[in-house]
This record gives sequence, structure tokens and C-alpha cells, in this order.
Amino acid sequence: MTSAPSLTITRLDLQRLEHLLDSLDDFGPSAIALQAELDRADVVGHDEVPAGVVTMNSRVHCREESSGKDYHLTLVYPQDAGGEGCVSVLAPVGTALLGLSVGQHIDWVAPGGKVLKLTLLAVEYQPEAAGEYSRAE
Repeated sequence: MTSAPSLTITRLDLQRLEHLLDSLDDFGPSAIALQAELDRADVVGHDEVPAGVVTMNSRVHCREESSGKDYHLTLVYPQDAGGEGCVSVLAPVGTALLGLSVGQHIDWVAPGGKVLKLTLLAVEYQPEAAGEYSRAE
């Protein structure tokens, strides 16, 4: 695997995600992976995050490089997952997307163990850029 790209997250997302992790009954592999990403992220205020960074509730356009397939996904909290195009931050691809900037690549392990390379093409909607700082978790 390639080295992990730099990540940027907001203080508010960090607080909410740490609360989520603290509330889990089962601190399994997905929670461990998310905690590792939070531990290595650069943390900024909600008014300092660039518009091209994936924050919670962002809608993104990304491509899986080996297949060339494009995806339009919204990064959500686990209780909001399940809707069309919504991916939980606790899912491997959700954890991989959190904090990425447009143009960055990240490797993530798909169900079945295959390592896939995901490229972030665009952040189509970001709550912070839209002035929606207090969007509920």
C-alpha cells in the first residue's frame, strides 16, 4: 500500500466522531481504523477548512482506479447510512474518504479483502463551505 495522504478535519467533526467512538459497544476493526485516521489528522476550525476537503455530511465524486467506476457518495454518521449513496464513516470507504482533499488518492480494503485505490475528484457539497456548521450528527 502507498503511504496515507494527509488529512484535515474540523474540531466539530473530531468532537462528534470521538463521541461516536466512545458510545460504541463493540470497538472493532472499523472503530480502530477511524480512530487511527482521527489521530493522524490535522484539526482546524470549521471556518478554516478548505472547500475541497471531505468533512462529515459532504457529498463527493470519486473514482475507483482499477475499475474506472465513478461514485457519488455522501459521508454520514452510522445512523444515517443506508440511503442511496450514503456511506457510514465507519465503513472502510467512509473512513478512507474522511479528511481527503480533491486530487488525493487513498487505498482502502473492500469487502473480501481486495485493496482498491480511490481518487477524490470533487467535493460537490460541504456543510462548512455552505455555512451549515451546526448540521446535526
